[in-house]
Parts: sequence; C-alpha cells; structure tokens
Amino acid sequence: MPTSAHFDPNLLGRLPTEQRNLETVSIDQVDTLTMVQLLNAQDATVAGSVERALPDIARAIDAITERMKRSGRLIYIGAGTSGRLGVLDASECPPTFNTDPGLVIGLIAGGDHALRHPVENIEDQPEEGKSSLKAIHLSARDAVVGIAASGRTPFVIGALQYARHVGAVTISLSNIQDSRIAEHADIAIAIVTGPEALTGSTRMKAGTAQKMALNMLSTGTMIRLGKTYSNLMVDVQPSNEKLRDRAIRIVAEAVEIDHDAASNLLDVPAGKVKTAILMGLLDLDVRDAEMRLASADGVIRAALNPDQP
Repeated sequence: MPTSAHFDPNLLGRLPTEQRNLETVSIDQVDTLTMVQLLNAQDATVAGSVERALPDIARAIDAITERMKRSGRLIYIGAGTSGRLGVLDASECPPTFNTDPGLVIGLIAGGDHALRHPVENIEDQPEEGKSSLKAIHLSARDAVVGIAASGRTPFVIGALQYARHVGAVTISLSNIQDSRIAEHADIAIAIVTGPEALTGSTRMKAGTAQKMALNMLSTGTMIRLGKTYSNLMVDVQPSNEKLRDRAIRIVAEAVEIDHDAASNLLDVPAGKVKTAILMGLLDLDVRDAEMRLASADGVIRAALNPDQP
C-alpha cells in the first residue's frame, strides 16, 4: 500500500483543520491579555462541537462495552498529538478504575519513543499501523479507535483496515466530516472544530476535543461495566494514603455513614470498596457480600437488586 496513494497536498490544504482562522490573524500584535482571551474564545467553542457528536460517542461506548463483556480490549491508535492523547487516556484507566493494564491500550506511531520525541515519518506508513496491531495480537473481540485530527493519516488508515479484516469493531475519531478514516470505521465520530488559533496546530482545539471524547469513551465504558456506583469510583484501590482516604470517603458516601465508621467497615474486607459498600448497605458479612458481588459480575446495583433484569 504505497504512501503516495494517501497523500494529496492539495486535499490536505483544503481541510478545515488546516485553514487560517480569521479571528486570530492579529494574535502576534495584541497585548498578552488580549492574546490569551483570543485563545480562550476559540477553546470555548470546543464543548459545542463535542456535543454535536454525542450520539456517535454513545454508540461507540455501547460497542466497546459489548466487546469488553466478551473479554475484548479497547485499543487507541494514532500519530503525533492524537496518538499521545490515546496513550494518556489508556494509562489513566488502571489507577482510576483498577483495570488490568492490558485492557485499555494506547498505541502511537513510532512507539514509546514518539511520546517525547517527534517521529513524523512513521505516520505516513499504513503498514506500520497494521504492524502495531499485529504486535498486540488484535482479535475479533477487540475495539479499535483510530484517532486523526485530519482524518487522513495513513498509519491510522492501515490500522483500521487491518482491524476490520480481523473482525474487531472499528471506530474513527477525527475533527472533520466525511474523513478518510471514517471510510474504514463501523462508527465514525467527527468533532468539527474548524481552523485553529495557530494555523494547522491541531494540538489546540482539535486535541482538546479529542481529549474530551476519549475521556467519555473510557469513562462511559467503565460506567457501563459497573466500575462506578452512582458517580463514585468504587473500584479504586487504596494503595497509598490519598487513595485510602478517598476509599473511606466513597464508602461513607455510598452507605451514608461517618468517616470513622466507613474506615472500620473498609478494614473488614481488607480495603475492598465494593465489598464494604455491599456489607454496609445490606448488613452482610464479608463472605456473603463477596458471593453476592460475584453473582452480579461485580456490579453493585445488580447485587443490590438481583431480581431485576
């Protein structure tokens, strides 16, 4: 698959993300406060752009959740800023939701070296995208999110093509409508952010929009998997003093007891937040609480109401 088949400089120059922003043409001539006000005004448009993509984001969350319930993984793949944002979101899932590090994976063109150093030429090689997924043994159970602000990165296209071939669910995340990567996706998320404050600098509005969408994808999936109870992160592991205090506060909020009582309750199942909450809400001992959780696949609401579908 030759790179030249994917690169058209005329097309690239016409992309909305590459256009000049008429509202910031004097940004280098104004005082510093005005400068940052101009930047902030552009950032203020991002939430609205994300809002318009919410139906597709919701569809993607449901698709990812369905794959994870079948022992699948969520894999982000991109180049440059897009790749770094995917790696960031993936790396935050284990401490936030106590997931296995291999459950949500971030892949970037050029590998880990590219997280801190520019490796720009790799993004033009679709075979490298395919190879990155082959290296982690992609399967039909997985969900792959290809991220590219321009929607045309060959590395991402190659990855999505291979993911489709394997049978994984494919999701594209771009900042333009009708992108090239959307052609290879089962679900296309387009967050149209328009021209950047600095022409072509998609680490700005486009990157902010991608960060918001990725947060929704991972957080929404974890909520659907029962990693929360209400808006409490009940899978947190009290591995240091800060997290121990957070775990106590979560138990106290969920069971509606004071801090000391929550601390004592959490000590009984050796720091297991979900077990402590179920013990407190249903007046169970450790064994019965853990059995009930196990029968409900670890979902507190299902454990509280086992007869509801």
